[in-house]
Amino acid sequence: MKQILVLNSGSSSIKYELFDMNRMHVLESGLLECIGEPESCYQRKSAGRTHSDRIPVAIPNHEYGMQLIRESLGQNESFCNGDFLVGIGHRVVHGGELFSGPTRIDEDVIESIRRLIPLAPLHNPANLLGIEISRLAFPNVQQVAVFDTAFHQTLPRHAYHYAIPREYYQRYQIRRYGFHGTSHHYVTRQVADALNMPLSELNIIVFHLGNGASAAAIRAGKSIDTSMGLTPLEGLVMGTRSGDLDPAVVFYLGSEAGLSLDQIDTLLNKQSGLKGICGVNDMREVLRRTQTGDDLACLAIDLFCYRIKKYLGGYYAVLGRLDAIAFTAGIGENVPQIRQQSCQGLAHIGIELDAQRNESSGPGIREIQSSTSAVKVFVVPTNEELEIAQQTLQTVAAD
Repeated sequence: MKQILVLNSGSSSIKYELFDMNRMHVLESGLLECIGEPESCYQRKSAGRTHSDRIPVAIPNHEYGMQLIRESLGQNESFCNGDFLVGIGHRVVHGGELFSGPTRIDEDVIESIRRLIPLAPLHNPANLLGIEISRLAFPNVQQVAVFDTAFHQTLPRHAYHYAIPREYYQRYQIRRYGFHGTSHHYVTRQVADALNMPLSELNIIVFHLGNGASAAAIRAGKSIDTSMGLTPLEGLVMGTRSGDLDPAVVFYLGSEAGLSLDQIDTLLNKQSGLKGICGVNDMREVLRRTQTGDDLACLAIDLFCYRIKKYLGGYYAVLGRLDAIAFTAGIGENVPQIRQQSCQGLAHIGIELDAQRNESSGPGIREIQSSTSAVKVFVVPTNEELEIAQQTLQTVAAD
């Protein structure tokens, strides 16, 4: 048996999953939340259980959180004291231009991730902390960094460059990086398998729609464009992020509204998107309000779907040939109305949903296009943790 532990360390949380890689099966998963806060708690679920235990427990820091994870794993018979643990995979948000694939972690890699903190000041420090405490907790296990940005490092120059003076790219690395790459990669491979098509031949547009949302145009299995940019703020409308915006809005907010740069950053990242339009960012609540005739909730849905449709059309034009579209993540997988409205009126370009198939639900990947649709349309449950585990296993096996 070969086991991989996947860790996702946030500023106040640690999420983990232990995989049996022979069966691609989760042996244990857990989430430590509100680390360093009075309401901190620990949720844990072992294989075969349908529900997790949510235990209020004082977790003063990430180091203590990792100790709890080690103790929990030690109580799991399948873990066998770590005898089968061959690698630990870490989600790292930003790899800049330095990392185009999963990378075995050493001191040089840690220092490189540290140098990239200005590009992801909210995420990379927490990811680094997870790496450092994991190396102390499991000193004899190979550790691998899997970057959200890596899948998009195949973007051509004309897709990742911004039309600003080149010196700012050269000095400050200002360019499009894209995110959700682990999810986009996983979904693309799932669709290739479903179509029995080599990954190297597949042209697909993937919509990762959750509280954060992004689109990716993928030609021959490689990302050639994506909606998020230097940061996750650009692109589609999201739960609390504005998405695409005239840059002059920032200057206007500063001069006319008197907002500071920090206030504008908060406004665009945490107070905009669905929340900014209708007051809530939970798509379920937004949809509920549309049923009561709430005009602003209806506007939020219309804008959300309109932006998806714009990207769909643009990426179709860029790809030239489109084999499939895939919807994934919380909204993409679970909200038929969003899929239907986003694809409505596109039969003339070969995209048409079957209403009954779109409304159906069930586990696993499924097709929802009509019998006359030239383009396949899929709903694909994403699994970023499994993708990280697979990339980690490939990396440690190659060493």
